[in-house]
Amino acid sequence: FESNEGVILVAATNRIDVLDSALLRPGRFDRRVTVGRPDVRGRLGILKVHTNKSPLGDDVNLENIAKGTPGFTGADLANLVNEAALIAARSNKKKISNIDFERAKDKILMGVERKSMVISDKEKKNTAYHEVGHTIVAAKLPHTDPVHKVSIIPRGGALGVTVTLPQEDVLSYSRERITNQIAMLMGGRVAEEIIFNEYTSGAANDIERATELARNMVCHWGMSESMGPINYGQSQTQPFGGPTAGDNNFSESTAQKIDTEVATIINKAHALAKKILEDNIEALHNMSEALILWETLDGEQVMKIMNGEDIGVPMMPESDTQKPEPKTAEVSKKDTDTKGINGEPEPA
Repeated sequence: FESNEGVILVAATNRIDVLDSALLRPGRFDRRVTVGRPDVRGRLGILKVHTNKSPLGDDVNLENIAKGTPGFTGADLANLVNEAALIAARSNKKKISNIDFERAKDKILMGVERKSMVISDKEKKNTAYHEVGHTIVAAKLPHTDPVHKVSIIPRGGALGVTVTLPQEDVLSYSRERITNQIAMLMGGRVAEEIIFNEYTSGAANDIERATELARNMVCHWGMSESMGPINYGQSQTQPFGGPTAGDNNFSESTAQKIDTEVATIINKAHALAKKILEDNIEALHNMSEALILWETLDGEQVMKIMNGEDIGVPMMPESDTQKPEPKTAEVSKKDTDTKGINGEPEPA
């Protein structure tokens, strides 16, 4: 840090709280630029850079892809383009089409499919009702993100997944939006309670996220009427960990009130989700049956089922190299070559 003319020192960090105070004094780093997640215009520019040397199909619209990837960072978008290119290459395509980008986005959002995993019919049914519970509550409550896709194909460590995507970039969250988000998270557990009258460990992550949101509402966002607009945070933090034990800046009685308020918020959200699912029990059954049949439903199919429409059954893809000719005689089952939804032979 000597006074060398014409020399500009640039540094980057994502943990400014652990830097030495000597680095932050005037005369050291005088400009601080906070780089957040890109907005829709930023995402469009990043996509143009990463697809500059990629052959794109005529149906690819980068503006629509940018609008459909809120919250994605530059690294996420680079990964999206790379995954889409790999998917297109596996299909022996000369250009990357829009469906390749959609499949790549699903892989990034929901994880890699584990199609080889064997799941019992009971487990699959339980997972279907759980995920549909999330879906219906999200569809019925205002100010919630629309359902992008719901799937019971195992991905990562989850047996099923429900993905919601905002229609636009959201910079701040209202109390109603967060409360409805908690109700949506509780929808899976409530569906298990209504249909099977039992609970499974599949709701562990949902409960964790709901509790974190409720505690932030009370302690940091001032969204609790009983606790008021006060920050009930920790006074000190460890450099590379969470709050230091015993350093809460509130009393033990206040901590008990916080726990009570958090439980109240979650219980109200649980009751709201239960009422919604009981009022839409027919849609719960219909959508679960459709999800077991299709294994993955997109947002359009979800809304059709919610409106009482029939989405039919998945079509079996025909082979491009060998198309069966119409026959009048009956064909033995051994002579047919049936394929699954994804074009792979079905297990015996």
